[in-house]
Amino acid sequence: MKLIASLTSPFARKVRIVLAEKHIECELQIDVPWDADTHVPDYNPLGKIPVLLMDDGTALYDSRVIVEYLDHATPVRNVFPKESRSRILAKRWEALGDGICDAAATIFLEQKRPVPQQNPEWIARQTQKIHRGLAAVATDLGEHSWCMGDNFTLADIAVGCALGYLDLRFPHIAWRENHPNLGRLATKLAERASFSSTMPPV
Repeated sequence: MKLIASLTSPFARKVRIVLAEKHIECELQIDVPWDADTHVPDYNPLGKIPVLLMDDGTALYDSRVIVEYLDHATPVRNVFPKESRSRILAKRWEALGDGICDAAATIFLEQKRPVPQQNPEWIARQTQKIHRGLAAVATDLGEHSWCMGDNFTLADIAVGCALGYLDLRFPHIAWRENHPNLGRLATKLAERASFSSTMPPV
């Protein structure tokens, strides 16, 4: 298998963490969709990463699809809970983490445009999504050890990738000060080899 990804994408990082947690060997091919010479559209008509190229040539895209496939690929260290309701709740956590990343990435791209072309109202709207998302994650996490209670799951991976992306792109957002329990979770996640080995370059 081959994973087409960039080193700064939080969605690609989520897949890379799942690969590491499940000890699945996978070649990494770096490709940035915004580069003029990108080949991402050759594999994903939407031109987005990550893309997982399976051994039979099938391309899987959207990180949520990829991580679900990977979790079924081997029974080693499943990241999805087995019970159906818990599984849905884990995917709900994933949607929240991905939504924070979507809003942050939208702001990042908007701010790369010339200042006169930027839309402050649009940026403010996305910023509100980030803060509401962080507040919801912090409330649901409470004083639990992990997002789903006592066990590490995909929920923690998705939330951890969102927090890491905020550190990368928007270090001025004081989420640790506003939500100390998220800070504790991030510190614990950083100690895992899967997280430390996929830390995006500054």
